[in-house]
Amino acid sequence: MKLHDLAKRTGRRWVCTLLLSAIVVCTLTACGKGQQAESGQGGTIQEDNNGAGASQTISEDYGEGQSIDDMGMTDDSNEEAAGVEGGETGTAENKQADEIKNRFGENCISEQTFEVELSEYSGKVWFVPYAPGAEGQALDMQIVQDGEILTRLYPYVPDRLEGQTFTSLDAVSFFDVNYDGYTDIVLIETYGDTSFAAIYYGFAADADEYDRMFFSQSTLSETISDKMNPLTIGELRSLLSDKKNGEFTSYQEAYMALLELCELSYATELTGDLIYVDDDDTPELAIGHTGYWVSLYTYRDGKVYTLMDHWAYGAMGNVGYEYIPKSNRLRNYNNDYAGLICYTTYMTISNQHVLDVVTSIKTYNFDDVNGNGMPDEDEMDSAGYYGASYIDGEEITDEQYAAYDAGEYEYIDGAMSFEELMNALSESNG
Repeated sequence: MKLHDLAKRTGRRWVCTLLLSAIVVCTLTACGKGQQAESGQGGTIQEDNNGAGASQTISEDYGEGQSIDDMGMTDDSNEEAAGVEGGETGTAENKQADEIKNRFGENCISEQTFEVELSEYSGKVWFVPYAPGAEGQALDMQIVQDGEILTRLYPYVPDRLEGQTFTSLDAVSFFDVNYDGYTDIVLIETYGDTSFAAIYYGFAADADEYDRMFFSQSTLSETISDKMNPLTIGELRSLLSDKKNGEFTSYQEAYMALLELCELSYATELTGDLIYVDDDDTPELAIGHTGYWVSLYTYRDGKVYTLMDHWAYGAMGNVGYEYIPKSNRLRNYNNDYAGLICYTTYMTISNQHVLDVVTSIKTYNFDDVNGNGMPDEDEMDSAGYYGASYIDGEEITDEQYAAYDAGEYEYIDGAMSFEELMNALSESNG
């Protein structure tokens, strides 16, 4: 069982709801402006099993944060290539554009259509953007494989550009923006005469390929757009971090990159802490919005790993996440029906640098006479006078429960401001 599914399933017999919670959720500079559509948005996908249609293929491993920038292709060289008319280069580009439009429809923006490997999917997929079919519409962006649309990206356009006409899709890049191991998608677009960045985080854990999505990050996109001049993928990469995940030289450098990304990503003031969950000498980094959610990261051999990603607490019976320092033991309490059904879940950091569930205990604080797994009106007389705990449907004794529960746990919470955290990381890096 993966722990990101446990925000509603874990807890303790005497815990009731505490707080109200809110859960927060390649580079290729355009070889020319996006084609303005003459017909409706989107297009018919005419995938040819015999290989008809050119592939603008990106063969690097984007799950590790590669982009076309990493392949030595500069903005200037691509812009120059776009301007070639006639000759061998121009003819090849025109042929490629024609073949892509033949495959995906006349309305697709051929120069920004790419065959890529995304960590969210098995095998190569196509990123296919379609110019708006009418004034006031936004891009239609699809992830396509074998002629089927796996998902669409819900387009992000800044509020200030509402009503402006789409001008061009200027650049597309695929890399791991937030260091979570999943490929993200970054666009540079122009509406009217204003350009902006649009960043979409990818999510794939435990999801069927047709359920995997990319979610726009409005605050991060807006902040980056305001800070960058010129607005290019190269500048964006430099603003976030010059290092890809796996290239960090220390946990201090990796955690500083995460803190800087968070400062760009949230309008709310966040807090954090350096804690020692397992027994090595490298601390884990906790970042969160107190009373609402927490994220937890660990570091090993140049790479940062996400253990918790915006795990909610503070409502629905979930009071938070705890750990015993240096023991590699974590615990979470949750409850349903105001504590009449409680869950206690114990976790550990695995050798694969993810949180694994060790044990989950379900406790009934009422006598479930009819065995339907919920308190009924005629069973309420037993509430508070009855208790039975189970692991995988087998009842356990209080002594067995206590053995799992033993130890001095501390809550994972933000004890420091980001400024204090950055100072602590700088000092420890000496």
